[in-house]
Amino acid sequence: MENIIKEIRIELKKNIDEKTLKSSQKFFKEKIQFYGVKVPTVNELSKQYFKLIDSKGKSEIFQLCEILWQSGFIEESFIACKWSYYIHERYGPEDFSVFEKWIECYVNNWASCDSLCNHTIGKFVEMYPVFLEQLKNFTKSENRWMRRAAAVSLIIPARKGKFLSDILGIADSLLTDKDDLVQKGYGWMLKAASESNQKAVFDYVILNKAKMPRTSLRYAIEKMPKELKVKAMEKSAGNHQ
Repeated sequence: MENIIKEIRIELKKNIDEKTLKSSQKFFKEKIQFYGVKVPTVNELSKQYFKLIDSKGKSEIFQLCEILWQSGFIEESFIACKWSYYIHERYGPEDFSVFEKWIECYVNNWASCDSLCNHTIGKFVEMYPVFLEQLKNFTKSENRWMRRAAAVSLIIPARKGKFLSDILGIADSLLTDKDDLVQKGYGWMLKAASESNQKAVFDYVILNKAKMPRTSLRYAIEKMPKELKVKAMEKSAGNHQ
């Protein structure tokens, strides 16, 4: 199994793209470790190598994901996220603690956070909604990625119109968060929810816009009709910049 990881690393090094290597860091405030491989290539490698491990047990696959996460390279984290999502039909309630540990111990940028949360954790919560309560607890964490995770894990369920009251509850908990990546995360969650629940999200924004950071507000209303956007932005001078 270790050989698979070695082979992946050899392939990643073979596929380094100088332009990607030079430009990648500009999307992040944190110092990120990159090979400099284009995302479509990383996705292709994750598919290719997954075929070699698909027959393995879930815990073995999660162990390989853990090794990839531990490397600190963003491309390896993307492969780990793909692999953990590919086996979503095998998820059981015991897996939540595995995913929580990955956020807490390894996630160190918004892209790895969103890759894990949008798909793996989002799907898990759809399968086991009882874990929404644990997701809400993430909002109290000192770790910015845990707080962002609370919101971005619900992007896909939100688009489907699911879990509206939980989404608004998470937005309440994160409402005045000072971290811009958390603000963007819960704003994005509200925007996703507005696709199926426009009125409820609009009412929520109007009710809270005096306290809501401008960043979150702009994200939340992005998909709304122009007249609603104008209303939401009216007299918003009191909003935090």
